[in-house]
Order: sequence, then C-alpha cells, then structure tokens
Amino acid sequence: MDCDLRPYQEEVVQAALRGENSIIWLPTGGGKTRAAVYITKKHLETTANAKVVVLVNKVHLVDQHFAKEFKPYLGSTYSITAVSGDSNEKDLFGCLVKASDLVICTAQILENALINMEEEKHVELTDFTLLIIDECHHTQKESVYNKIMGRYVEKKVRKEGKLPQILGLTASPGTGGNKQLDKAVEHVLQICANLDSVIVSTKNFTPVLQKVVPRPKKQYDIVEKRALDPFGDHLKAMMWTIHEFMPSTVSRSLREMGTQEYEADVVELEKEGVKNENRLISQCALHLRQYNDALLINDTVRMVDAFRGLDEFYNSRKTRLLDETDIFLQDLFDVNSVELQQLASDALYENPRLAQLQRTLQQEFNNENSRAILFSKTRRGTHCLLDWVNSNPELQRVNIRAGILTGAGTGANHMTQNEQKETITRFRTGILNLLISTSVAEEGLDIPECNLVVRYGLLTNEIAQQQASGRARAVNSVYSVVAEEGGREMRRELTNEYLEDLTARAIDKVQQMSPREFRLKISELQQIAVMIRMEAERKKNERKQHYSPGQVQFQCRECFLPVCSGEDLRTIENTHHVNINPEFERHYRAGGQVVLEKSFEDWEPGRVISCRNCGKEWGMEIKYRRVAILPCLKIKSFSLKTPEGKSTPKKWKNVEFQVKEFDFLTDMSSQFPDLDLDE
Repeated sequence: MDCDLRPYQEEVVQAALRGENSIIWLPTGGGKTRAAVYITKKHLETTANAKVVVLVNKVHLVDQHFAKEFKPYLGSTYSITAVSGDSNEKDLFGCLVKASDLVICTAQILENALINMEEEKHVELTDFTLLIIDECHHTQKESVYNKIMGRYVEKKVRKEGKLPQILGLTASPGTGGNKQLDKAVEHVLQICANLDSVIVSTKNFTPVLQKVVPRPKKQYDIVEKRALDPFGDHLKAMMWTIHEFMPSTVSRSLREMGTQEYEADVVELEKEGVKNENRLISQCALHLRQYNDALLINDTVRMVDAFRGLDEFYNSRKTRLLDETDIFLQDLFDVNSVELQQLASDALYENPRLAQLQRTLQQEFNNENSRAILFSKTRRGTHCLLDWVNSNPELQRVNIRAGILTGAGTGANHMTQNEQKETITRFRTGILNLLISTSVAEEGLDIPECNLVVRYGLLTNEIAQQQASGRARAVNSVYSVVAEEGGREMRRELTNEYLEDLTARAIDKVQQMSPREFRLKISELQQIAVMIRMEAERKKNERKQHYSPGQVQFQCRECFLPVCSGEDLRTIENTHHVNINPEFERHYRAGGQVVLEKSFEDWEPGRVISCRNCGKEWGMEIKYRRVAILPCLKIKSFSLKTPEGKSTPKKWKNVEFQVKEFDFLTDMSSQFPDLDLDE
C-alpha cells in the first residue's frame, strides 16, 4: 500500500529524512502517525542494519499503531512486532528486537529491557537506528520517556556509541504552566533538549492543514449557580461537627469545604495524624476526605451519587470500630443518613449542570448519526454519568447509547485492557454513540470523528484542552464547556486558550533561533540535565542507606499495629515487595481472589490481604514460581517507624532503607526445614 502524504506532511518530514533528530508538531487529526510511517519506510529502505522502535505511553496505542498504521503500509515487506504489558512476548523482548525490523511497544517495556541484564530480555539504545516517541511532550520530569531519553542524552554528552535517530510526535508541547513568553520558550527548548531534537511544523501549507483539521465551534454552556443546596449544606454541617470533635487549632487551618484545596489539606492532616500516632486526627481526616468527595460529586453529578458513595464507605466499616473516634464518626453518619437520603432524592434541588448537559446532548442527538465524547474528571464520575444517562428518559428518547472509557488497572473502577479495546471498537462501529471518558481518550486514540466534545467539571491544562477539542473533527462539530458563570472551569478554559496561543508563539521563537544559537542552548541544557541526574542518583543511593532494614518498623496505617520490620522484606523483579517472615501471616486476613487480565512469567495473583485488627487492605498474596505464597504489600497501607520518627512514603522508591532482592534458596529455606541445603 502506498503511503501518500499531504503537502504539509511532506514539509514536516524533511528534517527526519535528512537523518536529523526532530519533533513533528501537528494538531490532533493532522496525521502525525502517517508521517512517522513514511519516515520509517524511508529509513528502513536506506539505512544499513536498520532497526526501528516506536514508543507509546498507553497500552491501547500499541495495537492501534500496529493494526491501523504500520502493518498496513510496511507489514508485507518488513517484520513488525507489537509488544505491550499484556503480551507474554515482553519476557523475551531482547530476542524479539533481534528478530524484528520494527517493534512497537509501551515505553515501560523498553525501559525494563534497558535495565534487565538477562540476555533474552536486555537491549541497548544502540541496538536501534531510529527511535520514535509518540505524544513526546511527556518527555519531561520523572516520566518513563524522560528516563529513556536521559540515558540517551548522557551517552551523547559522554560521546558513547552510535545513537539512534530520534523522531518525536506531539499535538502540543505546552508551556509547562508558564504564562510569560520567555518562560514558555525555555519550556519548549527543554523539551527539545530532552529529545535532542529540533521542532518542526508547517510554514507553507497552513491553509491546507486548517482545511484538513477544521477547528470545532467552541461554546460555553453557562449554568447559573445552584440557588439552594440543602443536601450540600447538610454535608457541610456534618463536617463542622467533625471539626469540633478535633482540637480547635486543627480545624482552623483547613480551607474551603468542597474544593481541591480542602482535599489537599485533609490528606496532609491524615499524614500528620499517622506520624503522631493520633488516631483521632488521622481518622477524622480520612472521613472528612470522604465528605469532601461527596461535595465534589454533588457539584458535578447527582445528589444520590454523592450519598451512595458515603453510604458504601460507612457500610464497609461498620464491623470494625476500634475506638471512640470510630464510634463517633459512624454514629454521626448513621444518625443523619435517613435525612441525607431524603434530601438527595428531592428533584427540586438537583444539580443545574446536569439539566444543561441534558439540553446540550439532546440538541446534538436529535441528529441520529451523531457521535459525542463526554470528558469527566474521575473514574467514579464517569460511572455516575453513565448511570444518569441510562436512567434519563429524555436522553433515552433520542437514542443515546453510552459506554465508559477509563484508564487500565486493577482497582475497583479501572478497566481491563480488553474492556478498553472492546469499548473503543463498539464506539468506532457505532454500537455506542456516546463515550463517557476520563482523560485516557484525550491523547492519541483513533476515535471516529465526533460531532460533539463536552468538557464537564474539568480543570486541566492547555495540552489536555487541545487534545480534547481535537477529538471534535466532524464538519461543523462543537466543543462545549459546561460551566458556572465566572466559575473556576470558565477561568481555567480561558487561561488555556491564552496558553495555547502562547505555545505557538514560543515554538515560533525557538524556530527563529539560528542553528548555532539553538545547538549551544540545547547542549547547555543537556549538560545541566546530566549533572542533575547524576546528583539525583547519588542522593537516591544515599537515601536508600539512611537506615538499616532492621531499624525500620512497619505499622498498619489505620490502627498503628506493628506488623514487621524492613528485615522481613524482599523485592521480586524490582517491582513486588514481599514479606518472607512466616510470622507475618498472623497479622492479616486473606479475602477474595484477585483476578488480573495479564499473565506473568514467574508469578500469579492470590487473595486480597487486610489487617486482622482493623480491616485496612494491605495488598495481595502472590504465588511465586508455583510454590511460594508470599504477601505482597502496598506501601501506602503502612506507616514506617524509624529512629528519627515516622514517615508515610507514597511509593516504595521513597523508603529510606535497602530492600534486599528475593533469593529463592535462602529466603525459602525456613519453609523447607527437612531439606539440608548445606550438604
């Protein structure tokens, strides 16, 4: 199949065809991937021992790029392999790379292969001749893309080995949150430095591009503020009662209820309570967060959704009340729940945003061929909105067939990768005509041209806004923002419009730099980045040696029960943190079986584990090499007691002691006392 390019695509591929590292900047729907296919084809035809890797940042994009773009154009001539986290081939990644001309994979799989030294799994950056990075604006800070490119830049600065050519693809590098032009220019230059690339866009064929990718008509669907909100007021009154139960100095420091700021405050308050082993503070903070969540849900979806979330939370805790604080908090909800439920079912006080959203959807779906995406902030929000759509007679009358698309994972509201694929297919083929999605559908997804994109209750940056509006690609499509007059979403949306324009001006400034000035600036930024990386690595190693494992005591985060020491822990595959002490078993209860869609080489999931004392979930058992049943722990479920006080690390990489690697013979010997391993 021929891979014909439009004039503006031909213009932006020229630097790459000359073998230069480049970032292609084209809007969503402008055909960046097609340009990458063309560059790949020319590269494979003209480069000795060519080997290409295409990196994506989301699993479903592996299949999409393989099936829709690279295979149709290159599959008959070249060996192409698609590898994602749910494919078993990832365990032989090194062998696959040797056997293929082109590999499409998630960035994490390449990162794992770069650090894994087993021959059949390991690869080097120098094994490739062309490295393509999709959605390359993510190549910054701690992202996987930047870890990979950090190694690349370090090798370049040290002049080590022949490095692959780089091709980045993005619809918007953004401004890094900067509102001044000079700072936005610095941000774009930093992305260029991280990717060791120039940034290219069309200069001569802008009208052709605008015709191919028409901008949707933007409309603000303005909602008046709720005149009366007795349900929300009642929730706040209950929160005040909890405030009064806590020391007065604590409640004075909390910001406005029903905001993200308040959530941030109570998250910090819970940590403080845990560090001081003050259950009154930590539990009140935990419950206040649930009430604040209910206020946020009340603000975006139905009152009944907000009530249901709280009701589920309190029902799950009824059987494990440990002290007076638990009894007080449970009683407070139980005494008020009937009144809350009655208020939640009074249609007179329902959320006016939903009435506006209903009008927007009805208007669009009067045309029976319409398709729309409704973007919501949280996974929970998408489920609430689906329930609302399905139970709304007016929306059913215009034949709306809705489905949910959220991120992949193993949590309660996560989707499996197969569920994601199935939903996208059903939307693509028209079985579904409304996709209710979190930000997962903003980037890269090949979704049919939509007539309507609605942003509902969202506060995001200019990159997400551009990506989302780019999904409305049908003729005369509409991009709707449902927001309160003068509210935060309106302000953020207007700021994002300014930042989108600022991004274009910053890129223009970078493109106007002389080649010499640009090279010097990029070289300087790269040398600084290498020094920062080396210093960060040194500090990380230093932090890991701060305590010996025996000095760190693990406690249940909810009831402060001491359960193990750092000595009892081991890592498997640098990822799973397991407890090898047989005594640990007496501290937890095992519940239902964990089911994961993927299969793994050396282990399989077992049962959920939770604290025997308070019921706090701690993680799950894993069955390692079909023999060893090992409790695998979530660090967020514990607090760590050290000689210098308590800490609540969010991730295992933040713990301040070295966790030893699991050694089957040594660590399992206690479970096989009859086996004399020293003979």
